[in-house]
Amino acid sequence: MRLVKATKIHIRKATAADAPRLREVIEASVRGLQAEDYLPAQMEGALKSVYGVDSQLIADGTYLVAEVLDSNRDSGTNPGIVGCGGWSKRKTLYGGDQFAAREDSLLDPACDAARIRAFFVHPLWARRGIGSRILEACENAARGAGFTRLEMGATLSGVAFYQAKGYAALENLEAPLGNGEALSIVRMAKEFK
Repeated sequence: MRLVKATKIHIRKATAADAPRLREVIEASVRGLQAEDYLPAQMEGALKSVYGVDSQLIADGTYLVAEVLDSNRDSGTNPGIVGCGGWSKRKTLYGGDQFAAREDSLLDPACDAARIRAFFVHPLWARRGIGSRILEACENAARGAGFTRLEMGATLSGVAFYQAKGYAALENLEAPLGNGEALSIVRMAKEFK
């Protein structure tokens, strides 16, 4: 008889020390979960010029990670990060540190929508509710900060997930990539009820 290890997923704020593992998760997520929606040149171009760790989200305390807490591990060990995502009170709709079109000025909760940003789940952990848990935590935090609306720039791979969570497509956008390609994204929004 084989013993099955109990696995618990813990959601917490990301720290600057998480950046190397976040890069690994982002790259694995893009290559493993976006291959049906984007060409290899688009994915590679996006990894170099759009996707990536956003240190401003981490500094703001609005970027979250999902990490595996294994019941067979000692509590002092570093659990593995398997997903990430955040929300922002800044104008940038999408893009990590290397994205040239960033606009980090603050949004006004009375008239602006908070941003849902940079969601990635490692493909080995996909479809286990990790993205849903991070999204719920982000929505609750944005609501707690006084926002009544949310917007995002969703990848084609994420549109169905966000629609199922109550987001509506507003417009199709093309993000230019450094290698001459473009990345199709969908600007989506949701209002709190």
